[in-house]
Amino acid sequence: MEWLERMNRAVDYIEANLAGEIQLSDVARMACSSSYQFQRTFSFITGVSLAEYIRRRRLTLAAFELQQGVTEKVIDIALKYGYESPISFARAFQAMHGITPAMARQNGIEMKAYPRLSFSITIKGAEAMNYRIETKESFEVFGIEGIFYTEGNSEELQTPAKLWEQSHANGEVKRLESCAGELPVFVSRDLYSVHAVCSYRKTGPDTFPYMLCAFKNNYSNTEGYTSVTIPARTWVIFPSDPHPWDKFNETIEKLYQRFYTEWLPTAGYEQVDGMEFEMYGTKDGLNYIELWFAVRKL
Repeated sequence: MEWLERMNRAVDYIEANLAGEIQLSDVARMACSSSYQFQRTFSFITGVSLAEYIRRRRLTLAAFELQQGVTEKVIDIALKYGYESPISFARAFQAMHGITPAMARQNGIEMKAYPRLSFSITIKGAEAMNYRIETKESFEVFGIEGIFYTEGNSEELQTPAKLWEQSHANGEVKRLESCAGELPVFVSRDLYSVHAVCSYRKTGPDTFPYMLCAFKNNYSNTEGYTSVTIPARTWVIFPSDPHPWDKFNETIEKLYQRFYTEWLPTAGYEQVDGMEFEMYGTKDGLNYIELWFAVRKL
């Protein structure tokens, strides 16, 4: 269970550094992963972001120290757990515990505690998970690229979802579709011309690339677009059941969650650099999704 060992090693690093500076790139390195890939995996498995987990753990330990009188001054505890002032610490503390740091010293006061996480295999329901593994030679895609911060940045292009929204609104998705040409033979005929690919190249420790893309062939018009070569890879592919549009978000989230929580921990594979495709189409008159994850054997 090497994958689980890596995840637990990353949590060990977090726990050992809660009273100091935690570099997300160092956390990811403990899991042999990129920063974006680790944060995304962590979020899908736990249902909470990595930053929020760290915040909750620090405020849990801060509450213990206030109750036990380990440190007399609130400002010392605030600085210890990464807050620049008693005011910012008190605001965060009250948001989580519902009381001020001063009240935490009172006998019998009720507070919240978030225990450390550990990753393990759990027995779940017997719901079948459809997937297939395919090895594909190198191919090219082209399209509309955005570079995003792993933790978000209001001054930058916000999210991949926002890129889709903008590109639909300004007609760029339709234009890309018209420039695409035919689908390659290794792609299901149920799929559309425009899809998305993520983490296909390195852009920095705290950023990742995401592209609305089409497959490149002799009939494609790539002028004005970013082109990328996808190297030969083994892919694990998860198809969805056909679903109405109002079930799209629920369907794609479930596919991601089952990959990270059920398939990846037990299959003897690891994801390669977080590279993945979101493939969209239609089947039986309903929406259809395939998620492609680049993987290799452990």
